[in-house]
Formats: sequence, structure tokens, C-alpha cells
Amino acid sequence: MSRSEEIEPAGYGALLEDIKSQVRTTRVHAARKVNAELIILYWKIGKLIRARQSEEGWGARVIARLADDLRTEFPGMRGLSQRNLVYMRTLATAYPDSIAQHPAAQLPWGHILVLLDRLPDPSVRDWYASQAAHHGWSRATLVHHITSDRHLRVGAAPNNFPTTLPAHESDLAHEILQDPYNLDFLGLDAGYSERDLEDALIGRLTHFLTELGGGFSFVGRQYKLTVGNSDYYPDLLFFHLGLRRFVVFELKIGHAEPEHIGKLNFYVNAVDDLLRKPEHGDGTTIGILLAADRDDIVVEYALRGLDSPLAVSTYTTHRSLPADVRPALPTAADLADAIRDVRHPNNPQTTLPRTGNRQLSSPTR
Repeated sequence: MSRSEEIEPAGYGALLEDIKSQVRTTRVHAARKVNAELIILYWKIGKLIRARQSEEGWGARVIARLADDLRTEFPGMRGLSQRNLVYMRTLATAYPDSIAQHPAAQLPWGHILVLLDRLPDPSVRDWYASQAAHHGWSRATLVHHITSDRHLRVGAAPNNFPTTLPAHESDLAHEILQDPYNLDFLGLDAGYSERDLEDALIGRLTHFLTELGGGFSFVGRQYKLTVGNSDYYPDLLFFHLGLRRFVVFELKIGHAEPEHIGKLNFYVNAVDDLLRKPEHGDGTTIGILLAADRDDIVVEYALRGLDSPLAVSTYTTHRSLPADVRPALPTAADLADAIRDVRHPNNPQTTLPRTGNRQLSSPTR
């Protein structure tokens, strides 16, 4: 009997999956330990260089010579370039006591270079390092969050979490909030509608999930909720894997009004009753109103007395451009007109450029 014809013993499949899971987990732990040891080594090298340069007054040429000699001694070892040795010295300067107890020790070397280059404040650097290690941010994601000042935005939106959630859950829920949300990546034209905003967010969902932070899983847009004899459709519905609860986003392109918060409260209650599964550990649904602007006093009054955990945040769509430049930029309609003007009025046969077998068409709104 060949191996393929053997009868699989009862429970064999489960045993195989358990063993594979243990192997994967151990490999991940081993890789993290190796990385941590490498970062500690780099810190020790940097400390030695820093101390000797301070004592002997050596200049930068010594580091170049060190790089050559070390690569000759350890030809198979990467990371001993002159540039990296300089960064090792910078690392030892940034962490004069030890690197081992800091969250940066859990990150790849490339992430640490980003932290050293962009964040001179030790407490801010540690915050980003901790978030990157906890959520498994890629280097590009780390750069995005640093560039958009995420540490200043997290938990800043007005909310009623302290009165509607247990203390430990309120603290965790605050971590998923931002104010404002940076939606510059959408590239929206002036005069966009709420549907335009929603369409753009869905079209760039990967970017939006990056901006939201780790743990968000997309459930749907305009998710149908049947209450009584009527159907209702919240704009965006997510499930947060870490908090184990649904998160409803309601989008408004203008000022946040009390009636918007009331409608969001209705959606949260409906999701709680229709979708939430307490027997599976699901927590109370959270609602976030995402508006272009708000009055904090009005929001405070509107949230007061509500039992559902709600927050009101704002967003930006073109913060990366200077204020005096934005009005001078052409809209999509302007560009469409410019493309149509390529056709010379005296030569109606003039056509737009072609790509392959398809004629390029002007954008429509």
C-alpha cells in the first residue's frame, strides 16, 4: 500500500495542524529574538565607537577605516557599512543607557533608521516604536504615520467613552480614534459630495485602512439594516479585531450637527441588536461621526445622556498643500476642458493621443 493510499488515523489532521502552528510560532519568536540580538549588537558597536571618538578625538575617517576592516574580517555579514556604523553611533547617542528595554529593540533596523532620522524627541520616538512593534507596521506605514503626526491625533476626538464603556475598554477605544483623520490621499476636488467622499474611501480602501490603524476589518458600505418596516444604510461598517466590536462610520462633508449624532446613535443601536453576537465575545458597537468641521460645545451637549459609545472626529483632504496654492490648482473639470481644447477649432479631425488600440477619453464628473 502506497503512502497516498494509507488510511489517515483519527485526529491526525488536527495533530498536523497543531504541530505546524507550533513550528510557525517558534520560527517567528526565533526571528524576533535574532533581530533583537542584532539591534543590541549594533547599539554596543555604536557605544564603543562613540566612547572612543570622545576619548581620542577621532574624526569620521576612522569610521570609514573601521567599515573596511570589519567587512574584511566578516565578509559574509551585512550591515557593517560606513553609513550603518554612523547610525550605530547615533543609536547609542539616542539611547545612552541601553536599547534592550526600549520598544525599538523589537523593530527591524530599517524601521530604527526612520525613527532616528525623523524623531529627535525620545518620548515621541518610543511611542511610534511601540505602536510599530505592537501593530506590525511596515516601514512605509511607519513613515506615513510619522509624517501625518499620528501621535498628536490619536484619542483627540471628543467622545463619551468614559461614561459608556468600562475604564479599560474606554482606554483601548481611545486608541482607535484620531482627530483629524488624514484623507489627503483621496485627491478630492472642491465641491465634492458625501457620496463622492464615500466612493473615494472605498476606492482607496487600503490607504484608508492604513490611516485607521491596525485591527480594522472592512464589513461593508451602505450596509442594510432592517428596523421595523424600514431599511437603513449606515455609510461604512467595520469590525475591530482587537476590540472585538463593530465600528460604524457616518460621513458628513459639512459641520457636525446634533441630528447627525442622533442618527449615528440609531445606527449603533441597530448594529448592536442585529449584528453583534455577545455570546462570541463581541463588545458594544462604537459609532464615529466623521465630519469636515465641528463645534466642541455642541458635540458635548449632543453626546450627553447617550448610552452608546460615540465620537465625533474631523478629517482633512488636502492638508499637504499650502493654503495659498490650493485655489490655484486646476480641478478635474478644468483638466477635462484643457484636454478637449487640444482639438484645434479649424481641424475637427484632430484626435486625442492613443494608447494601444484605445483612445484616451477626457474624464467625466
